[in-house]
Amino acid sequence: MSRSIRIHEFGDAGVLRIENVEVAEPASGEVRLRIHAIGINRTEITLRSGRSPAKPVLPTGLGFEAAGVVEALGPGVTGVSLDDRVALVPSYGAAQYALYGEVAIAPARCLVAIPDDVSFAEAAATWAAYGTAWGGLIVVGALKPGQTVLIPAASSSVGLAAIQVANQLGARPVALTRTAAKADDLRRLGAPAVIATAEQDVVAKIRDLTGGKGAELVFDPVGGPEFATLAKAAAAGGTLVLYGALDPRPTVVPPFDIFARDLTVRGFSLTALTRDDAKLAALKRFVGEGLAGGAFHPTIVRTFSFEQVADAHRFMEAGEQVGKIIVTL
Repeated sequence: MSRSIRIHEFGDAGVLRIENVEVAEPASGEVRLRIHAIGINRTEITLRSGRSPAKPVLPTGLGFEAAGVVEALGPGVTGVSLDDRVALVPSYGAAQYALYGEVAIAPARCLVAIPDDVSFAEAAATWAAYGTAWGGLIVVGALKPGQTVLIPAASSSVGLAAIQVANQLGARPVALTRTAAKADDLRRLGAPAVIATAEQDVVAKIRDLTGGKGAELVFDPVGGPEFATLAKAAAAGGTLVLYGALDPRPTVVPPFDIFARDLTVRGFSLTALTRDDAKLAALKRFVGEGLAGGAFHPTIVRTFSFEQVADAHRFMEAGEQVGKIIVTL
């Protein structure tokens, strides 16, 4: 038997339960992992709360990102060996594999080796954030050197990764955060410009920063009514990539701004890309090279024990973090 986090109903962090479960042998194309670190992501919180359109059969496990050691190989698995230290690139739903656990089954195709000088916590803080930034900025957003990208919720792990990816490309990331409280941290972590959206005129500030042109790309996990403001801050012919719904209110898409200035609005999901083998390989290569070269370096804001997983969820929901939240085992 192994301990695993499960939910029997949708709701606040109090619905998370530690239970003893029997972990099956890995099937074809799968491995069994001894989990050492779990990355906390909004996708699990959205599912746990019941806000996600995906409604798994209850009770269910959770988990989107983790790192650990290979304990068993399923039939047909190659390229990985027992006792390998590995992390996971998400290409599955947040309830498909019970990664919130001491032991879990995982798909072998999503594994990446962890270098000897990288901790399990650092590995579990990497692939969802940088993979999302890669997919949204490069694959979908087609960001080019010299262009400006707006990054709302910039203090999140994805936001910080997007800042680093944009800098590596030679683009200019503009970090958006609600108040100026996180501005110094965001500048220290690579943002050349920061806008406090509750304290400054976002459109006017972007126009000033871009010589009146606006931002070629908007990379937004928030949505809601303020999406209309981001559209006004975009350059003519620009693209707005929406990859989350942190604001539960309806997202406003202003039709006159869209058609009068030839804007493109795109949806984006990391798992929609990583289910494709070629794109998964490209993501692993891009992020791996950025890590090896020192351009990418995840920021861990706080770690929690396995028994504190509900506290980790509450900490993320409070929205005060700058960086990744990790649970260690």
